[in-house]
Amino acid sequence: QVQLVESGGGLVQAGGSLRLSCAASGRTFSTYGKGWFRQAPGKEREFVARISWSGGTTFYAASVKGRFTISRDNVKDTVYLQMNSLKPEDTAVYYCAADQSGIGDKRKVYDYEYWGQGTQVTVSS
Repeated sequence: QVQLVESGGGLVQAGGSLRLSCAASGRTFSTYGKGWFRQAPGKEREFVARISWSGGTTFYAASVKGRFTISRDNVKDTVYLQMNSLKPEDTAVYYCAADQSGIGDKRKVYDYEYWGQGTQVTVSS
């Protein structure tokens, strides 16, 4: 079964940090572009960050630029999201996703073919 499995979520105080991981299983996603999205209660799923298949290009939502960093390790077939200076408004379920094209600035949910199950991030004030 093809899966993307997120981990690393939890409860953190405002100003703190968390590192999310998303590991692939069932097939390789090393040539896929990877993205992180988040969804807060009552809101639509929104783009957070994206990294090209090679790791050479990254894109960020304006709300997280300068605080979050996306990276990947294609040997481990894992993508990471380092989140610093967390704010209460960052509270959401965070999802990783993979897209076959591997390149380009893709920020829409429909751009991605594979999704993880999500991990909860809660930032207390």
